[in-house]
Amino acid sequence: MGNSYAGQLKTTRFEEVLHNSIEASLRSNSLVPRPIFSQLYLEAERHLSALEGGSRVDHEEEEEEGEGGLEPNCPPNPYQMLPPPEGCCTTDGFCQAGKDLRLASISNEPIDVPAGFLLVGAKSPNLPDHLLVCAVDKRFLPDDSGHNALLGFSGNCVGCGKKGFCYFTEFSNHINLKLTTQPKKQKHLKYYLVRSAQGALTKGPLICWKGSEFRGRQTPAGSCSGSLFPPLDSSGPLAASSSEPTPGANPSVPMGAQQAGPASDHPSLTAAATGPTVFNGKDSPKHQQLVKSKLSATPRPSALGILTNSGPPKKRHKGWSPESPSATDGSYPQGGGNRAKYESASMSYMPQVGLVGPASVTFPVVASGEPVSVPDNLLKICKAKPVIFKGHGNFPYLCGNLNDVVVSPLLYTCYQNSQSISRAYEQYGASTIQPISEETQLLLTVYYLVQLAADQVPMMEDLEQIFLRSWRESHLTEIRQYQQAPPQPFPPAPSAVAPVTSAQLPWLAGLAASSCNDSVHIIECTYSLAEGLSEMFRLLIEGKLAKTNYVVIICACRNAAIDSCIAVTGKYQARILSESLLTPAEYQKEVSYELVTGKVDSLGAFFSTLCPEGDIDILLDKFHQENQGHISSSLTASSVTKSASLDVGGAPTCTSYTLEPHHIRPFQLAVAQKLLSHVCSIADSSTQNLDLGSFEKVDFLICIPPSEVTYQQTLFHVWHSGVLLELGLEKEHMTKQRVEQYVLKLDAEAQTKFKSFLQNSFQNPHTLFVLIHDHAHWDLVSSTVHNLYSQSDPSVGLVDRLLNCREVKEAPNIVTLHVTSFPYALQTQHTLISPYNEIHWPASYSNGADLYPENKKYFGLSEFIESTLSGHSLPLLRYDSSFEAMVTALGKRFPRLHSAVIRTFVLVQHYAAAMMAVSGLSQMKNYTSVETLEITQNLINSPKQCPCGHGLMVLLRVPCSPLAAVAYERLAHVRARLALEQHFEIILSNPSSGITVGKHFVKQLKMWQKIEDAEWRPQTYLELEGLPCILIFSGMDPHGESLPRSLRYCDLRLINSSCLVRTALEQELGLAAYFVSNQIPLEKGVCGEALESDTEKLSSTDSEDEELATEGSTSEKRSPVKRERPCSHDSTSSPLSSKASSKSAGSVLGGESSAQPGGPSQGEQARTPQPCSPSEEGRAPGDKQRLRVSQGPAVVNRHSPGPAPQPDSGLRTSQKSVQVSVTSSSSQLSSSGSSSSSTVPTAGTLVLQASHCSMTKACQQPPVVFLPKLVYDMVTSTDSSGLPKAASLLPSHSVMWASSFRPLLSKTMTSTEQSLYYRQWTVPRPSHMDYGNRAEGRVDSFHPRRLLLSGPPQIGKTGAYLQFLSILSRMLIRLTEVDVYDEEEININLREESEWHYLQLSDPWPDLELFKTLPFDYIIHDPKYEDASLICSHHQAIKSEDRGTSRKPEDLYMRRQTARMRLSKYAAYNTYHHCEQCHQYMGFHPRYQLYESTLHAFAFSYSMLGEEIQLHFVIPKSKEHHFVFSQPGGRLESMRLPLVTDKSHEYIKSPTFTPTTGRHEHGLFNLYHAMDGASHLHVLVVKEYEMAIYKKYWPNHIMLVLPSIFNSAGVGAAHFLIKELSYHNLELERSRQEELGIKPQDIWPFIVISDDSCVMWNVVDIDCGGERSREFSWSERNVSLKYIMQHIEASPNITHYALIGMRKWSSKTGTGEVREPFSRCHVHDFVVLNVDLTQNVQYNQNRFLCDDVDFNLRVQSAGLLLCRFNRFSVMKKQIAVGGHRSFHVTSKVSDNPMTVVPAQYICAPDSKHTFLAAPAQLLLEKFLQHHSHHFFPLSLKNHGHPVLLVDCYLNLGSQISVCYVSSRPHSLNISCSDFMFSGLLLYLCDSFVGASFLKKFHFLKGATLCVICQDRNSLRQTVVRLELEDEWQFRLRDEFQTANAKEDRPLFFLTGRHI
Repeated sequence: MGNSYAGQLKTTRFEEVLHNSIEASLRSNSLVPRPIFSQLYLEAERHLSALEGGSRVDHEEEEEEGEGGLEPNCPPNPYQMLPPPEGCCTTDGFCQAGKDLRLASISNEPIDVPAGFLLVGAKSPNLPDHLLVCAVDKRFLPDDSGHNALLGFSGNCVGCGKKGFCYFTEFSNHINLKLTTQPKKQKHLKYYLVRSAQGALTKGPLICWKGSEFRGRQTPAGSCSGSLFPPLDSSGPLAASSSEPTPGANPSVPMGAQQAGPASDHPSLTAAATGPTVFNGKDSPKHQQLVKSKLSATPRPSALGILTNSGPPKKRHKGWSPESPSATDGSYPQGGGNRAKYESASMSYMPQVGLVGPASVTFPVVASGEPVSVPDNLLKICKAKPVIFKGHGNFPYLCGNLNDVVVSPLLYTCYQNSQSISRAYEQYGASTIQPISEETQLLLTVYYLVQLAADQVPMMEDLEQIFLRSWRESHLTEIRQYQQAPPQPFPPAPSAVAPVTSAQLPWLAGLAASSCNDSVHIIECTYSLAEGLSEMFRLLIEGKLAKTNYVVIICACRNAAIDSCIAVTGKYQARILSESLLTPAEYQKEVSYELVTGKVDSLGAFFSTLCPEGDIDILLDKFHQENQGHISSSLTASSVTKSASLDVGGAPTCTSYTLEPHHIRPFQLAVAQKLLSHVCSIADSSTQNLDLGSFEKVDFLICIPPSEVTYQQTLFHVWHSGVLLELGLEKEHMTKQRVEQYVLKLDAEAQTKFKSFLQNSFQNPHTLFVLIHDHAHWDLVSSTVHNLYSQSDPSVGLVDRLLNCREVKEAPNIVTLHVTSFPYALQTQHTLISPYNEIHWPASYSNGADLYPENKKYFGLSEFIESTLSGHSLPLLRYDSSFEAMVTALGKRFPRLHSAVIRTFVLVQHYAAAMMAVSGLSQMKNYTSVETLEITQNLINSPKQCPCGHGLMVLLRVPCSPLAAVAYERLAHVRARLALEQHFEIILSNPSSGITVGKHFVKQLKMWQKIEDAEWRPQTYLELEGLPCILIFSGMDPHGESLPRSLRYCDLRLINSSCLVRTALEQELGLAAYFVSNQIPLEKGVCGEALESDTEKLSSTDSEDEELATEGSTSEKRSPVKRERPCSHDSTSSPLSSKASSKSAGSVLGGESSAQPGGPSQGEQARTPQPCSPSEEGRAPGDKQRLRVSQGPAVVNRHSPGPAPQPDSGLRTSQKSVQVSVTSSSSQLSSSGSSSSSTVPTAGTLVLQASHCSMTKACQQPPVVFLPKLVYDMVTSTDSSGLPKAASLLPSHSVMWASSFRPLLSKTMTSTEQSLYYRQWTVPRPSHMDYGNRAEGRVDSFHPRRLLLSGPPQIGKTGAYLQFLSILSRMLIRLTEVDVYDEEEININLREESEWHYLQLSDPWPDLELFKTLPFDYIIHDPKYEDASLICSHHQAIKSEDRGTSRKPEDLYMRRQTARMRLSKYAAYNTYHHCEQCHQYMGFHPRYQLYESTLHAFAFSYSMLGEEIQLHFVIPKSKEHHFVFSQPGGRLESMRLPLVTDKSHEYIKSPTFTPTTGRHEHGLFNLYHAMDGASHLHVLVVKEYEMAIYKKYWPNHIMLVLPSIFNSAGVGAAHFLIKELSYHNLELERSRQEELGIKPQDIWPFIVISDDSCVMWNVVDIDCGGERSREFSWSERNVSLKYIMQHIEASPNITHYALIGMRKWSSKTGTGEVREPFSRCHVHDFVVLNVDLTQNVQYNQNRFLCDDVDFNLRVQSAGLLLCRFNRFSVMKKQIAVGGHRSFHVTSKVSDNPMTVVPAQYICAPDSKHTFLAAPAQLLLEKFLQHHSHHFFPLSLKNHGHPVLLVDCYLNLGSQISVCYVSSRPHSLNISCSDFMFSGLLLYLCDSFVGASFLKKFHFLKGATLCVICQDRNSLRQTVVRLELEDEWQFRLRDEFQTANAKEDRPLFFLTGRHI
């Protein structure tokens, strides 16, 4: 029974359902009977029978439901299980034969599965975490749609192999399921099991037992086609005739959700639910995961089956519970229900007329049969052009009066798209998934039309979603399966679903339409559609379709296929749909045609008949004559007195009017920094697309749409931001003409200006040009389209031709920044902008924290929508029902006129009538709407409330320019007739022209803004601040014009509501976006607290780090700012202004309130024009004052604003009552006392009260926005996720949906997620400029230097990108600058004036003989040694005050002076520098892989260390030519050295060694530019543990890796090894080249040892005054290192010098330092070392500090020459990381990284002192530097008696002087005979130091001695060997050691006193 053919309708079932339907509709209070079709064909029997009181379910099914958890109160029937056989296994998870069946255990074992059997997983109640593996005959399992399972069971045990179980009961016993209920296969066989890619058995898809629950039913009709359709949404009562949405309707529960027993096992039933399905009041357990799964991304409810259950059925069944959704659900405060979901505006597919697009090319042109004649007088009779949508099959030819019908292929396209849904799964090989059938499509379409309300218009997107959900439902199991990874190679083949046949189709369609009161009419044809169309035309002519909105014509006679079409005949729907099919250009053309041909005259004639006194113009003329000559009305009198008083010079001031200074808000700065970091990340990426290091300055060009106002506005921003000065592009006094160079209006003249920009960028490769494309969603037309249509409009496709031209794309120095509020059209599948290059405006709040505190809050689209929710004050978004009603009525009367024309004429008429009413013609108030009257009253009266006459602006948006001109003329005429020209201005704005304002108003503006310039005219809307005016804003699109704060009303009633796409809609609403002041006390929760749940989700304004607020919190926390009634401050005391209507327009003036017993009017709350403090004004509703009942007429009552009691629906109810009470008598107080009253003030009192300027509130309240009803419904209705319906519209005209198969946008999506959504689901139309992008064949089709900044309209994007330009420029300058040490030399005053040594000031090289006679200057002059001990020589007597006080050790680095220098082209660079020339040098060339390098060992023995030293070289392949390798084996033998005699200028002879640690990123190892490209050998000397990281950053550099024993050593070790290695290499090269006949002394003996922070080199140029003259001038310039090295290497007799160095650069260098070209003194930082001469002089490998000073002294004492070239200087960069600062002294014991002070670096031996983790030598040097006065107390500041240092210089701190002597024989020492030393320091002294040597020196009495040795033993031996006890007294307690553990080999000290 359960598997019978689905298409057969059993008569009993049909009669039963029909009977139930009739009964239900009789019981229901709704006029819509339950469609029988859905009962029969949509899987909802169970739910229906439960809700409608239909047939009972039998007992067995009830049991199953109970077990599924739907009936918790019913205990299951106990089931007696048979006892197991004796001796068998009863363990859970094992069969009775004892074999393991658990999937986890046997997933990898081979299992024998007989043919026709499948492996399935069974759930055991005792093992919830395991599946048991069973083999079951697949005939007894259902197919994928839940049907066709044979009754019974056949299975095998995979454990013991037992076969042939015929009963599931028997089988369940065998596998030890141990059930307490009747065993059923449906309940326990849960999952298919499948093999994974690795061959392991894993859990597969659920087994779909959907059909089985209907086994017991006698009528099988329902078990079939349910899978064809989505479950229906249940809802409350829905009245078809009522235009109010039903508050109770809840779209969140699908029918059928409760129909299947254990629903948790049947997720397919709940997948389409759009909210938590309620199971007896509990959430569906599967719902959460379903919503999260990508597939069931909550589709929009299709509202296909609307249950008309008016309450609980007569008997309560299990399926219905009091909490079930038929009860009113409060979660949709709007009360929109299903109806609201479809209160749509139009089909949102926009056909591209004239452009090739799918909409126009896919329809087959085949037409069959006779042509159908369209009757001649069709339009006249029908009052609307029917719109015929082609459906399936062939469409006949039409002939005759074709002008009166519209034929569209949109529905056909929609059907086709839905047919292609299954292609999405073809990649999985899912060829078996069938598309939805044509019959089903048509039935669903009929059903959709049936449930549309009378004021709704069908939308293709809704229909697509319905098809999608239906298809999903029918294929849910397969879809699930394909979504699971990995894809299964052999999916179980789904069975064909039984379809609706074409024979049943007309009958079922008729059945569906039978319930809709004839709004859908079905015509069935026998032969072709032609007869159906003819029939329809006949019925239309006869007037029989007056109530019918849609005619569905079906021809189902032909064999298989059906022909169909749908005609829209409803006047309202047909008009909107036919107009929506026009492109914007055609729309304008049509309107212009109607205006030019005079078609509109009939409208005017009609209006003139309305007025009782005859034509309005006659009334106006009459009024004009009466008032001419004596302007006596109080209205004008006050105005005149005011302007007079202003002119006299009394000049009253208004405190509310302030022009804001230009400043950057925190948000803008944050966005600018975000932009900068994106640009930096492009530069940092390895793609080399942007080389920021090569740019020196920034230039820019801003491209804007061709709007004069936007152009002027942008110029103003650029001028006032100061960006041109900051970028150095302009000087202080720039002219407007200069600023215009940087802003490009994209009009006909744009090309020449753009060409010069390109030329400029080409000529300045070192300038970074930022091309800013503002308002970037405008004009995305492809240039190919321009080529086709170039004659019509030269500016078509201009953006594409300019911004996407090859030059811009390829220029490496142009970055393009697209800026827009509506980025959707730039976020398609073909976009050029990478998703990583999108910057979204951040949310102001994240997790409740205010990220960027500002004094203003942004009020945008989501805040406006929020204001419409019930529970708030009056909404800021409104529609005007009386206006809409009039437009609809006139639409029927004038069917040939476009609705835009009718709307404009009606609105202008309303404004005219309102002006007349306010001027005293009170009878005219009946001919306007309350909304328009409110606007006009406030406009005319607001200037009188301000001493200066400030007023408010009304924006009247008229997109069509010709209509705007008509509106302007008419309003100006009425204004003139009413003598209101001085009261307010009417401005007609056209994008192409500027603003024209009358002289009187210009004068006022100049006075308010304190402008002296006689020629000044306002050029932007912002300059109209405070001007009372109507701004008629024309042009098809706004172009980013900003509006002033005085904008109070944004009248968008005329926007073209038929072409709704997301961009257009948000763009119009963006005009009202506004900043509200944040400083006043607001209602609790400021609007604009951009919580993530609603932060401009619609306009993508989030940041990436937000968390979502819950639905509840949005309505609780945020109510729009200060909604006391948005315009209450604009009201005035005119007697006309009190209105008794209970709707939004009520304006309560001067304390007069409409007397309504029910409380204050729902219009404006009573508000007085008296001034009151902001705190009082802004009082929250919580502390609202009670209204005081006033008796006396003079008392004026005030109450603070509060939310008005609104009808729940969110719409105002008494919309039709336009009567306005114009009584000027004071209203009597009602008994409730809730309304205040006072007498109307006379005109005289106006001036007294007139300090209530409309500008006061301007910064506190956003404007009020009026929308067309259609748009209002679209914006305010939300989908299930709370996302406004408008957001799910097609994003832009220029794109299309990639597929109908797409999830819906969700409210919780961030901007980034929205972007990714559009990138996946939209494609550009062929006319879009990105259309051809993917065709370029690159997968990565993004342009690397293109960014997109998006943020809500009017939020400050211009300021943000101008700020970005500033900080980008600053960063580039900073990138080209470097901090170098700038300190003057120390101890200059100690240097004695020497005689003049050189005959020539300009000697290029030192004269060797002369140089030898120079004395050596022992004193250290390098400023980094300011804290070092002074070295005394014999001729220096130093006064103590000559030495400065010492600095604290930690300040040493911090306080060193630096100067910021611009990098020259000869600088050395770190790893951040990339430029074209360096790529190969650095080894990062993208064309090559990372440079290969090889590791070579190199060993040499060194006697002093007593062992062989093993070094390693890392040599890149590209550098191997510098080395010699042994031929067989390739062993490294030596490094090649040049000859002394080489004179080549192509390379540098000396190899450069740079020791470095901790500076792999920051070390300046890129010498390419410093060497000016010359060939050189550069070796980095690194520690072993840092080799890998240095190699990663510098793959093309040679590395010398120190042995691991030196990992913790200081710089001395590196210097020592460099020198020893170099000498060893010199000997190897000498012996190698000797064989080639070269003398050993000819091999080049020099190396360079350079610090890793040397950044630039300078030379001093001397200009001598004459021969032997001492007068000279000098200048310093930057030169390359190549120049300096080649100069030094060319020195005559160079091999006689041991060390050559240069000055350290300082800006304070004086003439004295450079006067002598050469000095014999210490050299540091960058030294050229002769390794041959210094063979016997070593660096001390233990040293950390001062090792260069120590070495210099050793070289000098060895009698060798040190020469410093004073005319050369090196600049050293301040690098804050690495180097000697990488050594931190910490405690060895504790984990706490506390720093240890130097006093703790030594301790007594054997003490319990904390040991330190640092080398002993470092501790010693640091201790002596800071605390040597403990050892040498006599020496402190005693410079005449220095401490004697033997063989080693140690820094004892700046307050102690030292004297250095060498113990080596034949060494040069200073004469010490006249010195009395205050101390002696013996550091690791060797055998050269003997007792006799020490006896030569004289010591003061009490002088101290310090002996330092490696261990205590050698300490004693030294004391004995040197006979120290003869002259020095020692004590036991004078022994110390460094604070090291024994294994760290501490150093030991012994101190003593001289006897």
